[in-house]
Amino acid sequence: MPKLFKILLLALLAAFSLGALAQEAAIRKNMAARLPQLKAIDEVRKTDIPGLFELRVNGTEIYYTDAQANYLIEGNLIDTRNRRNLTEERVEKLTAIKFESLPLKDAFTIVRGNGERKIAVFEDPNCGYCKRFERDLQKVDNVTVYLFLYPILGADSTEKSKSIWCAKDRVAAWQDWMLRDQNAPAAAAMCDTSALARNVELGHKHKITGTPTLLFTNGARVPGAVDSKKIEQMLSDAAKG
Repeated sequence: MPKLFKILLLALLAAFSLGALAQEAAIRKNMAARLPQLKAIDEVRKTDIPGLFELRVNGTEIYYTDAQANYLIEGNLIDTRNRRNLTEERVEKLTAIKFESLPLKDAFTIVRGNGERKIAVFEDPNCGYCKRFERDLQKVDNVTVYLFLYPILGADSTEKSKSIWCAKDRVAAWQDWMLRDQNAPAAAAMCDTSALARNVELGHKHKITGTPTLLFTNGARVPGAVDSKKIEQMLSDAAKG
């Protein structure tokens, strides 16, 4: 009997797998025929809601559809019982960046206190929100900040980033400009600024579309000028793993 049961179980699993593949193929076919302007579907997944499927498009864009692809839903899927935004959680997981994979040689380092907690930040020197964020960041102690210059707001952002990157003291030059409203330094001598181009390429790869963007050691990212309380909370969550 155990052998027969195993054979039946394998047969059921195979049938289920074939059925799921056929269903996915039908969704892809119908969606392509009906909405050709929709970018190629990367993945089709069942959700916990019977008959509702998740479509992942363009890496991290999430949509929902039924088994026949008769309808396309754009928006957030909310678990009302547990008060969770399932779509947001899914996107956060998809866009998570392994902290250890970051090319830290292309950033400069700011250490406060014992520096035991770590955070990486992508910032543009012409970003007003970044200046506000920098003021709040000063309230956070015992942290190492890996600052990735990310000039995406125009040619002047690139020029200011080059001057800061080539300054004798990058940290002082950055803080003079961002915190003390002093002029961006004129580089005494231009240096190798290829790191800036690599930062922009890295950001585009991981869909970092705005500044500031914060990255934590647990892979979490937070866009926007969050305050020191939020930074402390995220650092605490990262420490828990």
